[in-house]
Amino acid sequence: MKLATYKDGSRDGQLVVVSRDLSTAHYATGIAHKLQQALDDWNFISPQLQDLYVTLNQGKARHAFPFDPAQCMAPLPRAYQWADGSAYINHVELVRAARDSEVPHSFYTDPLMYQGGSDDFIGPCDDVVCPSEDFGIDFEAEIAVITGDVPMGTTPEQALDGIRLLMLANDVSLRNLIPAELAKGFGFFQSKPATAFSPVAITPDELGDAWQGGRVHLTLQSTWNGRKVGMCEAGPEMTFHFGQLIAHIGKTRNVRAGSIVGSGTVSNKGVEIDGRKEWPKGYSCIAEKRAIETILDGKPSTAFMKYGDTIRIEMKGKDGQSLFGAIDQKIAPPRSAAAQVAAPRGG
Repeated sequence: MKLATYKDGSRDGQLVVVSRDLSTAHYATGIAHKLQQALDDWNFISPQLQDLYVTLNQGKARHAFPFDPAQCMAPLPRAYQWADGSAYINHVELVRAARDSEVPHSFYTDPLMYQGGSDDFIGPCDDVVCPSEDFGIDFEAEIAVITGDVPMGTTPEQALDGIRLLMLANDVSLRNLIPAELAKGFGFFQSKPATAFSPVAITPDELGDAWQGGRVHLTLQSTWNGRKVGMCEAGPEMTFHFGQLIAHIGKTRNVRAGSIVGSGTVSNKGVEIDGRKEWPKGYSCIAEKRAIETILDGKPSTAFMKYGDTIRIEMKGKDGQSLFGAIDQKIAPPRSAAAQVAAPRGG
């Protein structure tokens, strides 16, 4: 089934069930008002949501209405936990190669992960608001899962059973703030502003045979300012599958229902074409494009995002239909600054 959260002026919005083709929706009122409520009592509530989903797809839901992604908050507008991994080691290899740094061996056996802010996610069509273009604004196209309760010490295979829903993510990074933060030895903080998620979160069965071994074997599309820059395959080169990422969190603590776990930037290896390394699948973040340019040409030539830039992130099924709806955002200054930019100058 497919679930979304509609804006209603509250912090947590209203849970809605969305049709498979993303054309219609129906409030889940009477079953669960919020997604967290459903996650907390999944075995009891999810069959009721599934029944409504079936009725909606059959065109028999009495109070169905046209689905509008612009009215969506993040499917889970705030979460108990947002832990983002770096499951595509090729991404790490590229970034490190660009600065002549080797990848430690442990990176191939022990997942990288950071704890992000989970109190203020933004919707799929909300602006990415950044105080300054000088911060190095970058998108990161990712896949994420929402878990149920997963006990401490769970194996990677067992952890897969704890996955309730999947969605897409734009894990925005402020690249020019990262070096100083990492130099302190405590990791990301101000360099990782609010994350955006796709309009809908879907249960794994919606992926069919594309969901294999904790990986999504489909193409993640990134379109920057109307130009498609990434057609990255999300499955084959995911070094650590979602079960391994969840088990990594659960090594020393319980993982509670409503935890969100991200894949990190989806990344594919380059290939040799006429004696030159090329990356025909493109990229899922600008930092990776700049790393490729540095490796090939000695320096980066692609600038980070500016105010007014747009980013669209989407994944389609084998039938060509959008699975999660699209993250479709614009980069914007804070409102006060935007008002000053828009204000006419005196003569």
